Amino acid sequence: MLFQHVAIAGLAHVDAPRRLTSDEINARLKPTLDRLGIKVNVLQDVAGVHERRLWDGEMRASDAATLAAVKALADAAVDTDRIGLLVNTSVSRDYLEPSTASIVAGNLRLGENCQNFDVANACLAFLNGMDIAGRMIERGEIDYALVVDGETANLAYEKTIERLSKADVTESQLRDEMATLTLGSGAAAMVLARAELAPGAPRYRGGVTRSATEWNQLCLGDLHHDRMVADGRMLMIEGLKLGHKTFAAAKAALGWAVEELDEFVIHQVSRAHTQAFLKAFGIDPKKVMTIFGEHGNIGPASVPIVLSKLREMGRLKKGNRVALLGIGSGLNCSMAEVVW
Repeated sequence: MLFQHVAIAGLAHVDAPRRLTSDEINARLKPTLDRLGIKVNVLQDVAGVHERRLWDGEMRASDAATLAAVKALADAAVDTDRIGLLVNTSVSRDYLEPSTASIVAGNLRLGENCQNFDVANACLAFLNGMDIAGRMIERGEIDYALVVDGETANLAYEKTIERLSKADVTESQLRDEMATLTLGSGAAAMVLARAELAPGAPRYRGGVTRSATEWNQLCLGDLHHDRMVADGRMLMIEGLKLGHKTFAAAKAALGWAVEELDEFVIHQVSRAHTQAFLKAFGIDPKKVMTIFGEHGNIGPASVPIVLSKLREMGRLKKGNRVALLGIGSGLNCSMAEVVW
């Protein structure tokens, strides 16, 4: 779906305040690593994650998403009663029900006419939320939409390190759960608007999506045990195959040529995945801002957080073409464009 009348009126992110270094994690896991004879520093040397962010105290997904939403609404200078749609895209959630979106909407005191719901699609959900909101705005159903995401990795770390510290943990179990220890916490929010209501604001052109759902077992997040089990090698191999198909579709639909795009906002997973992605598509590393080294993998919040940080740095200039690229467990891949 390509849009003619959708703009980004507001954008914001919130960094979780507490730093947890990979050295601290390795120190806690040292008995297990020594027993298994593992000397490779997987988190730092392979994944390139030196630290990640966690929240202080009790922070629910809805709390984090609300913090970012308040900032995005202020950035857009729009009253809450004008928001016609709220989409929450967090992997983290407060409860199985009600929806986390309903809690965020209640926190913000959004009006009774505002539709609100969760969209769950692993690390791709924020882009999906933008697409859903864009379609409703393009059809004239609503004037403004709010897409939010709040990720809380604290409990996953506590449970995973506790499990991996047990005396009977095998090398296979350690490898399967290592991806959990690259996760990070954070929040992001975006206000999308009918373009004529936000003159001069960046335009959301829309994008394309492709799937390879025969690979839906490569990364499994377990809600009951607060863990994630992932086959990193196959995720990279099959993810890149799907990425090539999606990139070809983006070239056809959006007229993409790699050298003509000014910035590439890529879902932040790890150093290995990022390097493989850039090499596969011939992307200049100077056009890619990475945050996984200091923030880890913040799931669906990763893309909007990087976009918000780029703006904060003054790196986005009027007319810049910005590619948004995401691959999520399932497998699903979306690629979209924003013209700043």
